Amino acid sequence: MRVHIADHQLISHKLTYLRDKHTDSPTFRRLAEELVTLLAYEATRDVRVEPFEIETPVAPTTGIRLARPKPLVVPILRAGLGMLEGMVRLLPSAEVGFVGMMRNEETLEAVTYANRLPDDLSGRQCYVLDPMLATGGTLVDAIRYLVDRGAEDITAITLIAAPEGILHVEQELKGLHVPVTLVTGAVDERLNEHGYIVPGGLPARMTPAADPGCRSRTPDRCHPPGAARRGRRCGRG
Repeated sequence: MRVHIADHQLISHKLTYLRDKHTDSPTFRRLAEELVTLLAYEATRDVRVEPFEIETPVAPTTGIRLARPKPLVVPILRAGLGMLEGMVRLLPSAEVGFVGMMRNEETLEAVTYANRLPDDLSGRQCYVLDPMLATGGTLVDAIRYLVDRGAEDITAITLIAAPEGILHVEQELKGLHVPVTLVTGAVDERLNEHGYIVPGGLPARMTPAADPGCRSRTPDRCHPPGAARRGRRCGRG
């Protein structure tokens, strides 16, 4: 797996305010969208294109356009929905699919509870969205899920990541025949004993606004409909 840390002053600037607990919700949402668009720019450097003949007012020329099949953007529910607007702003013609996962609080393992994806992803480049890479279990399962459906190239985009999560993903996907890239805005210090990223600080504010099905508006306590309390908290990925 190739890991790309988007080392840019503007990205660090926006992340700083996203982490700050005093940042108000409208500012948080605006900064999150801007940050995702910046990360999407980094993540799509190798997006597949094809030649495209056009005519300018002066002369014919050859340009490029996105190749078919079009890229597929896959937010991991629920928190990944908060990243969708910033991603499609850069790739408005991309298709969008969804994978719903929750993490068991006792085993810390990810469980798939919903998906809205094409049955056949052959030839597809997929961009997986999840704000935080903590233990890495959710991301590993999502990538395997896409590979099983035929995805041929996968890029995961996260705002922040823990070293333990990156290592886990690398180990679990070792030997995978599909190229995988991780693009993240920052790699934090560590995970604490509860599986939270330190210093972390990205609250669940990205989730409720995008997903009214969340039964709770309390940070870090959003659950899939019908899921027991032991399900994954949105603040941990």
